Amino acid sequence: MKKPSNSQVRIIGGQWKRRSLSFLAVNDLRPTPDRVRETLFNWLQFDIQGTRCLDMFAGSGALGVEALSRGAAECVFFEKNPAQGKHLQQAISNFGQQPQVFIGDSLQLINQQQQAFDIVFLDPPYSLNLWQNACQLLIEQKLIHQDSLIYIEADKDWTALDLPACWQYFKNTKAGSVHSYLAKVDFTYV
Repeated sequence: MKKPSNSQVRIIGGQWKRRSLSFLAVNDLRPTPDRVRETLFNWLQFDIQGTRCLDMFAGSGALGVEALSRGAAECVFFEKNPAQGKHLQQAISNFGQQPQVFIGDSLQLINQQQQAFDIVFLDPPYSLNLWQNACQLLIEQKLIHQDSLIYIEADKDWTALDLPACWQYFKNTKAGSVHSYLAKVDFTYV
């Protein structure tokens, strides 16, 4: 079996601006494009400092590492591919951070978390259609609160995600076929 090759994505802002984050080129791994990450972190610029983040389908880890670079207090990463998970642990260590990378199925790993997140990055492999299950688990496990911000990246329009009415996006953009949403949950409807 051929070993996956290394690829890189650059950090676009914060203390690690212009540094490269290495990742393995494994199946279905497609880092969020620079332009989309720049828009996302412009949206979050006044909210990121000191936050607790979750990169729920980490892949390259670009979203979580970008958050740490821009002042998030901590970021938990979930990665299903064991080789990429180990690679991500090393990459985060190379940035001088203590890696919090959990390897396994995100929908199972979420059950092991005890503390709510301020910001969640939800960018699963599009073909698996995991948005609805992930969003439901975040509420059921009480891992988001009234002020939590949830970034959702998808290959489809918001209505096609079929999320409950309590999920409301307040910012969105589209780059090519990538739809990006910054959302909150209205807990009065939960």
